[in-house]
Amino acid sequence: MPATIEILPYSTGWPADYDRLAAIIRPLAPPGSRLHHIGSTAVPSLAAKDVIDVQLTVDRLADVDIAAFADAGFVHRPGLGDHAPPGIALPRAELAKLFFKTIDRPANLHVRERGRFNQRYALLCRDYLRAQPGAARAYEAVKYGLARHFPHDADAYCEIKDPVFDIIMAGANSWAEQTGWREPPAD
Repeated sequence: MPATIEILPYSTGWPADYDRLAAIIRPLAPPGSRLHHIGSTAVPSLAAKDVIDVQLTVDRLADVDIAAFADAGFVHRPGLGDHAPPGIALPRAELAKLFFKTIDRPANLHVRERGRFNQRYALLCRDYLRAQPGAARAYEAVKYGLARHFPHDADAYCEIKDPVFDIIMAGANSWAEQTGWREPPAD
């Protein structure tokens, strides 16, 4: 039976878990890379799956030493990319990434190229949810509902969650324009 999707209340230990992962990733990253804690565990007070998401921003995906990450306990899942929001035609390069899962503590490492649509998307979404508690609470309610209705179906969970993120991003893009949001420095 597939793993159960469980949404947990925010854990004050998640930032420290990110820091431990970041300490492993930084020496493996190409020069000039940036690391960010992304996803729901990066939004204080937001309930989430107990999976730390990390974004490594690089100049070129080809610069990443996949074998070095494997030696450090990261399992590469080849062939994965990000989704394009409905109605937006994007070149494949804007959604390309390398994706790794950890062997020990549940975590996902998303390696994306600097300046690409998907690289900005993850950071802007995180920062918007941090700044807009109402949007964060609404998203949290969606996640609890999805976990309740699809506790063993990750595909169904994501099939609904991804378009919800796209709705959130419509607000996030307006917020970014109003506030002058720019990509933050590395965490």
